[in-house]
Amino acid sequence: MEKTKLFGTNGVRGIFGDLLTIDFVVDLVHSFGTYFEQGHIVVGCDGRLSSNILARVVQATLNSDGCEVYDAGRIPTPCLQYSAKKGNYRGGIMITASHNPPEYNGLKPIASDGVEISRVDELQVERIYCDRDFVKSDKYGQTLSLESSQEYINDILGMVDIDKIRGRKFKIVMDFGNGVQSLVAPILCEKLGCKVIPINGSIDGTFPGRGSEPTPENLSQMSSIVRESSADFGVAYDGDGDRSMFCDNQGRVMWGDRTGTLLVQYLLSTRHPRAEVVCPINTTSVLDRIVKQLGSKVRYTKVGSVEVSREMVRRKALIGLEENGGFMYGPFNEVRDGAMTTILMLEMLASDKRPLSDKFSALPLVHQHKLKIRYSNSMLLEQVIEKCMTHGNPIRIETLDGIKIWIDEETWIMIRPSGTEPIIRIYAESTDKELIDSKVKEYSELVNQILKENT
Repeated sequence: MEKTKLFGTNGVRGIFGDLLTIDFVVDLVHSFGTYFEQGHIVVGCDGRLSSNILARVVQATLNSDGCEVYDAGRIPTPCLQYSAKKGNYRGGIMITASHNPPEYNGLKPIASDGVEISRVDELQVERIYCDRDFVKSDKYGQTLSLESSQEYINDILGMVDIDKIRGRKFKIVMDFGNGVQSLVAPILCEKLGCKVIPINGSIDGTFPGRGSEPTPENLSQMSSIVRESSADFGVAYDGDGDRSMFCDNQGRVMWGDRTGTLLVQYLLSTRHPRAEVVCPINTTSVLDRIVKQLGSKVRYTKVGSVEVSREMVRRKALIGLEENGGFMYGPFNEVRDGAMTTILMLEMLASDKRPLSDKFSALPLVHQHKLKIRYSNSMLLEQVIEKCMTHGNPIRIETLDGIKIWIDEETWIMIRPSGTEPIIRIYAESTDKELIDSKVKEYSELVNQILKENT
């Protein structure tokens, strides 16, 4: 059978009832069951409207393949991943489309080490799917209920200085975005003596509050409440709770790589001197500067949490991060984890009396742009990349993932197709605001022109 590309940047995603039909999911899960060799599998889901339906399909299909299934129910992705790591499981499957719009859903296979399966293993699953080389079972497995969040909560608490955090009596505004992190993160923070002010705390698969993706543009309510309540900071999560975006005590929302740089600075200065840091190529250059000052190195990957997590595993790296709010703390698990990141933020703030706004202000100032352009014809993506590569007079171009165009040593613009949605993402950064504003306008107009001329 002709080779089929199933996996995007993070798992297999699609619109439920369109690409993600029941028949497709059954065959896909047969592929997972074959890949996992009929072992014990832990299955969890987010709060999307189609997640309960998909959970039943996934569990029944795995049972028909002879797999024993442990149903974790609604659960944040990092909690499910931790269960796969700590339990005696062959692997796990998380049913989620993360930050995608409500009509989407997806399946994310987790290896027995608690990390998403590697790109090589994704190819193996795709081969099984294309060849219909499914396992034949002469027995049926069972589905058993599983309560896994308590062990996760206890083990996170064991990673930090509880008394130091409790002594500060932090006040936190938490925007759950109607996602499943509302089941775990507030419990953790309350156990650490924090007062939690919740926003969008009810789980709702239509994401009526501010959508499933936390971005600076849709977190104004959180910012306002932080200022009005004199909170120490605000934190917002995506639909499945593995990403977290923070605002400081003044209500200023920061991109994930800027928050991540602060956490890296803290961890390298205290817990893990000279530890390597792994991140995608679209990460702020400020991180590289801070890490070098502390005597360590940054290792760059393609965009995607799978790329970062698997590189962390290969290098035995302790710290990883993404610009979108994903932060990975290897001593706990090499995956992005919104709740774990929040607890590290609390410990960092408890380490001295400076407010979060002062810590952000102490970082080197850069101007960042992140935007997306929707397309309808994927055949034009190659042309977009080619035209952008030959445009202007950059000092160099990197092609690890999409194209990263360096205008000068402190100014870059990166263009890459998303692996989860039909959009082209543009990232840009510079110490010169006027320069980067003009370059973003220039390149975004070029991309739009190419797409318009060929529609």
